[in-house]
Amino acid sequence: MVPVITIDGPSGSGKGTVARRLAVRLGFGLLDSGALYRLTALASQNAGLAPQTPEVVDMARRLDCRFDEQGKVFLNEENVSRELRTETIGAVASQIAARPEVRDALLQRQRDFARPPGLVADGRDMGTVVFPEAPAKIFLDASAEVRADRRYKQLIENGFDANFTALVEEIRQRDERDRNRSVAPLRPADDALVVDSSDLSVDEVEATLWRYAQDRLADQG
Repeated sequence: MVPVITIDGPSGSGKGTVARRLAVRLGFGLLDSGALYRLTALASQNAGLAPQTPEVVDMARRLDCRFDEQGKVFLNEENVSRELRTETIGAVASQIAARPEVRDALLQRQRDFARPPGLVADGRDMGTVVFPEAPAKIFLDASAEVRADRRYKQLIENGFDANFTALVEEIRQRDERDRNRSVAPLRPADDALVVDSSDLSVDEVEATLWRYAQDRLADQG
Protein backbone atom coordinates (compact mmCIF):
# COMPACT_ATOMS: atom_id res chain seq x y z
CA MET A 1 0.00 0.00 0.00
CA VAL A 2 1.31 3.45 -0.95
CA PRO A 3 1.52 5.60 2.22
CA VAL A 4 -0.75 8.64 2.04
CA ILE A 5 -0.91 11.66 4.35
CA THR A 6 -4.14 13.64 4.00
CA ILE A 7 -4.41 17.27 5.04
CA ASP A 8 -7.93 18.64 4.94
CA GLY A 9 -9.34 21.96 6.06
CA PRO A 10 -10.99 25.18 4.93
CA SER A 11 -9.45 27.69 2.55
CA GLY A 12 -6.72 29.77 4.18
CA SER A 13 -5.95 27.36 7.01
CA GLY A 14 -2.40 26.92 5.70
CA LYS A 15 -2.76 23.35 4.53
CA GLY A 16 -1.25 24.01 1.10
CA THR A 17 1.96 25.43 2.54
CA VAL A 18 2.53 22.64 5.06
CA ALA A 19 1.51 19.98 2.54
CA ARG A 20 4.26 21.17 0.19
CA ARG A 21 6.79 21.25 3.03
CA LEU A 22 5.94 17.75 4.20
CA ALA A 23 6.04 16.38 0.66
CA VAL A 24 9.54 17.79 0.16
CA ARG A 25 10.82 16.47 3.50
CA LEU A 26 9.43 13.00 2.85
CA GLY A 27 10.22 12.88 -0.86
CA PHE A 28 6.53 12.17 -1.52
CA GLY A 29 4.34 13.33 -4.37
CA LEU A 30 1.87 16.16 -3.79
CA LEU A 31 -1.81 16.44 -4.70
CA ASP A 32 -3.47 19.85 -4.50
CA SER A 33 -7.01 18.59 -4.99
CA GLY A 34 -8.45 22.09 -4.71
CA ALA A 35 -6.52 23.02 -7.85
CA LEU A 36 -8.50 20.43 -9.82
CA TYR A 37 -11.76 22.12 -8.83
CA ARG A 38 -10.28 25.55 -9.52
CA LEU A 39 -9.07 24.32 -12.91
CA THR A 40 -12.59 23.10 -13.68
CA ALA A 41 -13.93 26.49 -12.59
CA LEU A 42 -11.42 28.36 -14.75
CA ALA A 43 -12.02 26.13 -17.77
CA SER A 44 -15.79 26.53 -17.43
CA GLN A 45 -15.45 30.30 -17.10
CA ASN A 46 -13.23 30.44 -20.18
CA ALA A 47 -15.89 28.48 -22.05
CA GLY A 48 -18.67 30.76 -20.81
CA LEU A 49 -20.38 28.01 -18.79
CA ALA A 50 -22.30 28.63 -15.56
CA PRO A 51 -21.28 26.40 -12.58
CA GLN A 52 -24.51 24.35 -12.71
CA THR A 53 -24.54 23.51 -16.42
CA PRO A 54 -24.23 19.79 -17.37
CA GLU A 55 -21.24 20.46 -19.64
CA VAL A 56 -19.08 21.28 -16.60
CA VAL A 57 -19.08 17.59 -15.58
CA ASP A 58 -17.62 16.48 -18.91
CA MET A 59 -15.13 19.33 -18.68
CA ALA A 60 -13.94 18.00 -15.29
CA ARG A 61 -13.37 14.55 -16.81
CA ARG A 62 -11.40 15.89 -19.77
CA LEU A 63 -9.21 18.52 -18.09
CA ASP A 64 -5.87 18.81 -19.86
CA CYS A 65 -3.81 19.87 -16.87
CA ARG A 66 -0.52 19.19 -15.14
CA PHE A 67 1.51 20.28 -12.12
CA ASP A 68 5.25 20.80 -12.13
CA GLU A 69 7.80 20.43 -9.32
CA GLN A 70 7.83 24.19 -8.65
CA GLY A 71 4.11 24.16 -7.88
CA LYS A 72 3.03 25.72 -11.18
CA VAL A 73 -0.28 24.62 -12.65
CA PHE A 74 -0.91 24.30 -16.38
CA LEU A 75 -4.23 24.15 -18.24
CA ASN A 76 -3.94 23.23 -21.92
CA GLU A 77 -0.17 23.84 -21.51
CA GLU A 78 -0.74 27.43 -20.31
CA ASN A 79 0.58 28.46 -16.90
CA VAL A 80 -2.60 29.46 -15.01
CA SER A 81 -1.17 29.45 -11.47
CA ARG A 82 -1.98 33.13 -10.95
CA GLU A 83 -5.53 32.97 -12.33
CA LEU A 84 -6.38 29.99 -10.13
CA ARG A 85 -5.78 31.95 -6.93
CA THR A 86 -8.27 34.76 -7.53
CA GLU A 87 -11.29 35.03 -5.22
CA THR A 88 -13.63 34.82 -8.21
CA ILE A 89 -12.29 31.42 -9.28
CA GLY A 90 -12.30 30.24 -5.66
CA ALA A 91 -15.99 31.10 -5.29
CA VAL A 92 -16.91 29.36 -8.55
CA ALA A 93 -14.83 26.31 -7.57
CA SER A 94 -16.73 26.05 -4.30
CA GLN A 95 -20.04 25.98 -6.19
CA ILE A 96 -18.74 23.39 -8.64
CA ALA A 97 -17.32 21.24 -5.83
CA ALA A 98 -20.79 21.02 -4.27
CA ARG A 99 -22.03 19.06 -7.30
CA PRO A 100 -21.90 15.26 -6.66
CA GLU A 101 -21.43 14.46 -10.35
CA VAL A 102 -18.35 16.72 -10.57
CA ARG A 103 -16.85 15.12 -7.47
CA ASP A 104 -17.43 11.67 -8.99
CA ALA A 105 -15.76 12.79 -12.21
CA LEU A 106 -12.61 13.86 -10.35
CA LEU A 107 -12.47 11.07 -7.74
CA GLN A 108 -10.41 8.50 -9.64
CA ARG A 109 -8.12 11.19 -11.06
CA GLN A 110 -7.24 12.16 -7.49
CA ARG A 111 -6.67 8.56 -6.37
CA ASP A 112 -4.31 8.01 -9.30
CA PHE A 113 -1.89 10.47 -7.67
CA ALA A 114 -1.08 7.84 -5.00
CA ARG A 115 2.17 6.42 -6.37
CA PRO A 116 5.38 5.25 -4.65
CA PRO A 117 7.08 6.31 -2.54
CA GLY A 118 4.02 8.11 -1.11
CA LEU A 119 1.65 11.04 -1.36
CA VAL A 120 0.67 14.13 0.62
CA ALA A 121 -2.90 15.00 -0.38
CA ASP A 122 -4.23 18.49 0.35
CA GLY A 123 -7.96 19.19 0.13
CA ARG A 124 -11.33 19.15 1.84
CA ASP A 125 -12.35 15.48 1.68
CA MET A 126 -9.03 13.68 1.27
CA GLY A 127 -9.29 11.79 4.56
CA THR A 128 -13.05 11.25 4.53
CA VAL A 129 -13.74 10.28 0.90
CA VAL A 130 -10.75 10.10 -1.43
CA PHE A 131 -8.25 8.27 0.81
CA PRO A 132 -10.29 6.91 3.76
CA GLU A 133 -7.63 4.23 4.47
CA ALA A 134 -4.75 6.71 4.71
CA PRO A 135 -2.59 6.03 7.81
CA ALA A 136 -2.09 9.72 8.61
CA LYS A 137 -5.05 12.12 8.49
CA ILE A 138 -4.90 15.78 9.49
CA PHE A 139 -7.56 18.48 9.66
CA LEU A 140 -6.08 21.98 9.72
CA ASP A 141 -8.34 24.83 10.77
CA ALA A 142 -8.17 28.54 11.70
CA SER A 143 -10.66 31.30 12.46
CA ALA A 144 -12.34 33.11 9.56
CA GLU A 145 -10.66 36.38 10.57
CA VAL A 146 -7.18 34.86 10.61
CA ARG A 147 -7.73 33.17 7.26
CA ALA A 148 -9.05 36.39 5.75
CA ASP A 149 -5.99 38.27 7.00
CA ARG A 150 -3.66 35.69 5.43
CA ARG A 151 -5.57 35.84 2.18
CA TYR A 152 -5.62 39.64 2.20
CA LYS A 153 -1.82 39.81 2.57
CA GLN A 154 -1.34 37.17 -0.12
CA LEU A 155 -3.52 39.03 -2.60
CA ILE A 156 -1.85 42.39 -1.94
CA GLU A 157 1.62 40.85 -2.30
CA ASN A 158 0.60 39.41 -5.67
CA GLY A 159 -0.73 42.72 -6.95
CA PHE A 160 -4.47 42.06 -6.53
CA ASP A 161 -6.95 44.49 -4.97
CA ALA A 162 -8.54 43.18 -1.78
CA ASN A 163 -11.04 44.21 0.88
CA PHE A 164 -10.56 42.58 4.28
CA THR A 165 -14.20 42.86 5.40
CA ALA A 166 -15.43 41.38 2.13
CA LEU A 167 -12.91 38.54 2.43
CA VAL A 168 -14.16 37.62 5.91
CA GLU A 169 -17.72 37.44 4.62
CA GLU A 170 -16.73 35.43 1.53
CA ILE A 171 -14.83 32.95 3.68
CA ARG A 172 -17.77 32.51 6.05
CA GLN A 173 -20.13 31.94 3.14
CA ARG A 174 -17.76 29.43 1.57
CA ASP A 175 -17.37 27.60 4.90
CA GLU A 176 -21.15 27.41 5.25
CA ARG A 177 -21.51 26.03 1.74
CA ASP A 178 -18.66 23.54 2.12
CA ARG A 179 -19.74 22.27 5.55
CA ASN A 180 -23.39 21.83 4.61
CA ARG A 181 -23.18 20.37 1.13
CA SER A 182 -24.92 17.02 0.74
CA VAL A 183 -21.88 15.20 -0.66
CA ALA A 184 -18.45 15.09 1.02
CA PRO A 185 -19.06 17.98 3.46
CA LEU A 186 -16.02 19.68 4.96
CA ARG A 187 -15.34 17.91 8.28
CA PRO A 188 -12.50 16.08 10.01
CA ALA A 189 -12.24 12.34 9.51
CA ASP A 190 -13.11 10.48 12.70
CA ASP A 191 -9.47 9.45 13.19
CA ALA A 192 -7.87 12.75 12.07
CA LEU A 193 -5.53 14.93 14.09
CA VAL A 194 -7.27 18.32 14.35
CA VAL A 195 -4.94 21.34 14.55
CA ASP A 196 -6.02 24.98 14.90
CA SER A 197 -3.36 27.12 13.23
CA SER A 198 -4.84 30.50 14.25
CA ASP A 199 -2.09 31.25 16.78
CA LEU A 200 0.67 29.10 15.29
CA SER A 201 3.45 29.97 12.87
CA VAL A 202 3.93 27.90 9.73
CA ASP A 203 7.04 26.35 11.29
CA GLU A 204 5.10 25.36 14.42
CA VAL A 205 2.32 23.78 12.36
CA GLU A 206 4.85 21.91 10.24
CA ALA A 207 6.66 20.58 13.32
CA THR A 208 3.40 19.30 14.82
CA LEU A 209 2.31 17.63 11.60
CA TRP A 210 5.77 16.19 10.95
CA ARG A 211 5.86 14.45 14.34
CA TYR A 212 2.37 13.07 13.86
CA ALA A 213 3.07 11.86 10.32
CA GLN A 214 6.31 10.18 11.35
CA ASP A 215 4.57 8.34 14.17
CA ARG A 216 1.68 7.21 11.97
CA LEU A 217 3.88 6.06 9.11
CA ALA A 218 6.09 4.17 11.56
CA ASP A 219 3.01 2.40 12.93
CA GLN A 220 2.09 1.38 9.39
CA GLY A 221 5.47 -0.32 9.10
